[in-house]
Parts: sequence; C-alpha cells; structure tokens
Amino acid sequence: MTAADRRFPSDFLWGVASAGHQNEGNNSNSDTWFAELVTPTVFSEPSGQACNGYELWREDVALAAGLGLTAYRFSVEWARVEPSEGAWSQEALDHYGAIVRECRARGMAPVVTFQHFTAPHWFAMRSGWLDPEAPALFARFCDKVMEAFGDRIAVAVTMNEPNLARLLSWLELPEFVRGLERATLEAATAATGVAAYRLGNVMVPEEMDAIADGMEAGHVAARAAIKARRADLPVGLSLAVIDDVVVGDDASVRDRKRAEVYERWLELARDDDFIGVQNYERVPYDGNGAVPPAEGVPVNQMGSAIEPLSLGGAVRYAHEATGVPVLVTEHGMSTADDTERAAFIEPSLDGLLDVMEAGVPVLGYLHWTLMDNFEWVFGYGHQLGLHEVDRETFVRTPKPSAGVYAAFVKAQVTGA
Repeated sequence: MTAADRRFPSDFLWGVASAGHQNEGNNSNSDTWFAELVTPTVFSEPSGQACNGYELWREDVALAAGLGLTAYRFSVEWARVEPSEGAWSQEALDHYGAIVRECRARGMAPVVTFQHFTAPHWFAMRSGWLDPEAPALFARFCDKVMEAFGDRIAVAVTMNEPNLARLLSWLELPEFVRGLERATLEAATAATGVAAYRLGNVMVPEEMDAIADGMEAGHVAARAAIKARRADLPVGLSLAVIDDVVVGDDASVRDRKRAEVYERWLELARDDDFIGVQNYERVPYDGNGAVPPAEGVPVNQMGSAIEPLSLGGAVRYAHEATGVPVLVTEHGMSTADDTERAAFIEPSLDGLLDVMEAGVPVLGYLHWTLMDNFEWVFGYGHQLGLHEVDRETFVRTPKPSAGVYAAFVKAQVTGA
C-alpha cells in the first residue's frame, strides 16, 4: 500500500518553502549581494532580480494556495528590515506582515524563517557570527519582527541550515572552490576595509567552529526573544540532513561525519519545539569513505543517486537524536528533468509515512521549492522548482511536478 492509499494526520501541514534572497531580487543591503559582486567571488553569477519576488509576492502566495497547500514557508530578510545598524524599515516590516496576512487569508499557515543564510552588510562588516555581540543583535531583530506581526505567524524557524558549511566540507568539491571561498572573504574584507568580512554560508575551515558557536548562541537568544513575545509559538531551527547510511560493517566514517556535521545542533534542538529537517539525498559510507553511485544509476545535479527513501531515513535519525517532533522544512531534487522530480514526490512521501507509522512525530512537509530560483554559488544553474521562471519576464509556469504534488495533497486533505 502506497502513501496515496493511506492518510497523513488531518492537521499535517502541506506546503512549499522559499527564501528571500533566492526569490526577491535586488537584496542590495545584504552580505551575500556584496559577496556576489566582489572579485574574485565563489558565486557563479549575481542574484540580480532573482525571481522578482519582492514585487510579485502576491502572485507567489496565490500559486502556493492554488496547489491546495496549507502552509507557506518564507524568510524575512534581515537586511531589508534593518538596512543599517539600529535603523528599522517600516516599509519592509509592513511588506512581510502583508505576506503573513495573505497566507492566512488563503488558508495557509505562515512558516517564517528569521534568517535564511543572508544577513545585513553591516553585520558582515562586524565579522558576522564571530562578533561577540552577534547573538544579541540577531535577537533584537527577531524581537522587532515579532512585535510587528508575530501574533499571526504559525511556526518560527530561527535560522536555516547553520550546519551547511560543515556538511559541505564532507563533499568532494573541487579544490579551486575552497580557494575561491577564501578569496571571496579576502576580497570582501579588502573592499570594505574592515578587520574581517564574514558571511554565514561562506566559511574557511579554521573558523567554522567559532562561527558555529556564534550561531548556536544566536539561536538560543532568538528563541528567547520570540518566546518572550509569544510563549505558545512553535520555535526551532532547520538542519541540512543527508541520509547517511552504512555499507558493510564499518560505521566509523559515517559516525564521524554525524559527530562533526549534526551532533551539536541536534543536541541544541532538544530544547526546541521541533527540529526542521532539510533532506535531498542519501550517501552510503563504508570504512574508507563515501561510496559513489554505481555506473548507470540515475543521479541528481549534485551527483548523488536519486533515492526517495532518503527523506524517511533523515527524519528518523533527527527525531531519534533530539526526541522532538520533526518538521520537514525542505525536501526536493535538483534536476533539469522534471519527470524525475514528478516521479520522486510520491515514493518520498510514502517513505515518510512509513516512519511516521513507526512512531516518529512529523508536523508537516514543505517542498523545496515553489519555483526555480537563485541557488547560491550555483547561481541559476540548478533547478529545484515546481514552477519554472522566465529569466526576462519572470512569468511563472507550472511544471508537471506541481500537478503531481497538488493532486497528492488534494487526496490527503479532501480524500478526493
């Protein structure tokens, strides 16, 4: 029996996830915008107008609602809300508050991410999360957002994938990419004349632990600020979680990866209301390291074998390590072939329901992403959207996968 023949809980959240910098465009007061434009830069191209989402946000909320979804995840851009230190933009706060109201009006729970990688340019000039005052500055921003419209949001995600840099250190990226990351930070530091210009998603290895310390303290401070405004609001963070599995009897490499990449964050999440899991792939490990896909096995744009059951595996691991409910804050596939994405959705949800029926509490599933967008260092070269976007006109066009996901959700929500 597949997930299509079974039922998820009636209060299960069905949604899509998006992010400000990747969709909005012209996020010119942010650290990432600045880093995209220095020379050299690790970013393959500038974000520019992205999907023009800051202007077309009503259309995007309508697209999500048109799929029959019950939740919509988006991020509030700190760089827009606090474009210079201590100066707040009422226009930006009103803008994001309007998105929350529109979600509610269309029957979707607003899932709000307070930081999706990007931060203000001025914050990066203060060395970002290496600054001892960073946690308090982030908490101040979270408090301002909560004051403006926190009474109407449904779920709060403090920060997105604070473990990503450490996770990427386990991938077989070309050495020139590591060099470009360092060169990007050096160029941004030189261009601004500060001691150290630092981003939250471009790091050098020797600073990863210290930056993680700052982020961990930032999450704790943000959670306290959010709860001070609304004690009942579910608060958590999201983690990038690969389904790391063992081939053979030697689990030493897999376990070392888990200790380096996930452990501190999963321990931190034990005090949260949920853990956000963001899963895209499964990677097998033997005693020597990662085992590459066999020749001829279909792979995604990251080079990993396409494995729908990775979602259930990642969710089970996160819950076992934290003891708190899971919210799938992202899941999808990087591929230019939408037939692969369309075929991937139902078996992934089937595997998710398997682990739920085995006792893992899961609050909802948010597909990444509503539309093809700016995928950070990869620019516009990777496609993960349920809709494609014309790079000139910004017209959004649904892909077959959008229909597959909508039909699945409709069957779950209405039984039809």
